[in-house]
Amino acid sequence: MAALFHSRGDSGMVCAMLNRVRIVLVETSHPGNIGAAARAMKNMGLSRLYLVQPRQFPHAEATARASGADDLLAAATVCASLPEALAGCGLVVGASARLRHLKLPQWDPRQCAGQVLQEARRMDVAIVFGREHSGLSNEEVALCHYLMHIPSNPDYSSLNIAAAVQVMAYELRMASAVPVADGKDEATEPPVPAEEMERFYAHLRETLVAIGFLDPDNPRVMMRRLRRLFNRARPDRVEMNILRGILTAAQKPRPRS
Repeated sequence: MAALFHSRGDSGMVCAMLNRVRIVLVETSHPGNIGAAARAMKNMGLSRLYLVQPRQFPHAEATARASGADDLLAAATVCASLPEALAGCGLVVGASARLRHLKLPQWDPRQCAGQVLQEARRMDVAIVFGREHSGLSNEEVALCHYLMHIPSNPDYSSLNIAAAVQVMAYELRMASAVPVADGKDEATEPPVPAEEMERFYAHLRETLVAIGFLDPDNPRVMMRRLRRLFNRARPDRVEMNILRGILTAAQKPRPRS
């Protein structure tokens, strides 16, 4: 049989997959939560921490709560925006504690971990955690391919962000020990990264306005639905070139018949 498998002892493959997983924290208010998240990550073998406009960082409380994961804090990438933090990622999963008007496909942490590690065998993947009190905005959710929801007591569903990171990091660690067929999906072209999708969405909006299909004064609902459609499709580079070519052709002026 051509399929090979990895196990707990195959640390090289496990590390390679985990090293492609980014934990992204958006506008974290309390520096202690950043430190606690870094500690949770290091416990489970994750190392890539991205911070989007943290309120206070670096900070002594973050270092104290990291409890030895200072190296993760020192190597953390601080970004001015979420799209910047997602650059180069072919899969983006947003952690969400609430239902959305425009629903995305949703995973629990165990489902999410299995899918993330499968994708991380060929490209960078991001798991995005929102603000402590308000989570991710609708605009930020629109950048995600899937949502991840941690089931909890419906009468007391409030979960600290570092605890949420710990749950997800644990599931990733456990999923990394599950045998996976070597070569699965590697014959297919990987999807284009997040920044290329954003360029496509800007081109799509521009084209739809130009041809009179999209109201430029009220584009949000339509563009969110189109984002949902194309995020679900996750086009590869060849498919993206076709889509961009169609948009370019649609923008060209037509001669009068």
